[in-house]
Amino acid sequence: MIDTAPERRALADRLEKAGVLKTPGWRAAVEAVPREMFLHPGVFLPVSGGRWRPVTAVGTDPAEWVRIAYSDQSLTTQLDGHLTADQVSDLVTGVPTSSSTTPITVVDMIESLDVEDGHHVLEIGTGTGYSSALMCHRLGEDNVTTVEVDPDVAARADAALEAAGFSTWTVTGDGLLGHPHRAPYDRVVATCAVRRIPYTWIRQTKPGGIVLATIGSWPYGTGLAKVTVGEDGTAEGQIISRSSFMQARSQAVVPLAGDLSARTAFADSERTTLLPPTLLDEWMPAFLAQLTAPDAHLVRATTSEGLGLRYLFAPERESFAEFTPDGDGWTVRQGGPAALWDTIEKSLAAWRDAGSPDITEVRLQITDRSHTYWIEGRPSLRWEHRLA
Repeated sequence: MIDTAPERRALADRLEKAGVLKTPGWRAAVEAVPREMFLHPGVFLPVSGGRWRPVTAVGTDPAEWVRIAYSDQSLTTQLDGHLTADQVSDLVTGVPTSSSTTPITVVDMIESLDVEDGHHVLEIGTGTGYSSALMCHRLGEDNVTTVEVDPDVAARADAALEAAGFSTWTVTGDGLLGHPHRAPYDRVVATCAVRRIPYTWIRQTKPGGIVLATIGSWPYGTGLAKVTVGEDGTAEGQIISRSSFMQARSQAVVPLAGDLSARTAFADSERTTLLPPTLLDEWMPAFLAQLTAPDAHLVRATTSEGLGLRYLFAPERESFAEFTPDGDGWTVRQGGPAALWDTIEKSLAAWRDAGSPDITEVRLQITDRSHTYWIEGRPSLRWEHRLA
């Protein structure tokens, strides 16, 4: 077995140089916890054509395995909700469903928790258990409760934590429900993305406590929300950065099946867009679009002739927007009771008129009845999502 202490120190140095590793307690955790122990039985590395190459711990040269473990990248550990690297030997296709997030993202997030000695933390999404181990080292294993929805992923994480010397509270269940049996918590952190922060997390957090979670469901259009819970049971804060995590399993977007043209056969309106839908390829516009139409899904497609198309679908409202290139502009056809692009385009225009503020200027308040987002001083940039 290779001693990876030098690699852990080098990782800590890189994270400190990047500005995300800021405090001695977390640096000690990064230097102490061996990431390679939390990647068993193996990982999938991306190759061309949307395929994955399985790499296992036992079947790889030890030096190469260590190099992979301490690379600055997210490492996929499960595909399609069941497949692990030790179950295949050839290249495979599949959708990542569990991973070891890049260390820079993990450490940046846990530093943002502003923990203090003795704090009790609830983690939503155990994954490989690496971030759980970092928190156990920093706070003590009895102060960390971690919830994982996938029983197999939870079992592997628990085994890795035990092997690393941490007997923490690893719970198999729906993290969206939190874990009320050990509440209240000083901090709640989600290592998965959610469409909105569940109010049950707020209920399980002490007044003055912090909830940290990635909001959104579109890839490359999500934000890390940090809210503080008040004495009145509400929570308020802001988006502190861009963030990218896998979606919570129960909220994952299901790919639309069948012929997309059948979904757009009957349009109620057609016009030239005022703003190009390619704006949604940018992070902040994509985030704003989700605040405006939280149930809408963005779909990209290519015709047999190679023409690039874009769609917005809100299946529960039976509404759509279809975008087609038209010379230097775009034509949008809309159908259903919700004019999706009309409302999103209005928000994007207001955002541009306001000087295109950054995602970190978005504030939010959570109550038991609604989630409200806004940008200070801009009445046209305010969105309320009512729960009842």
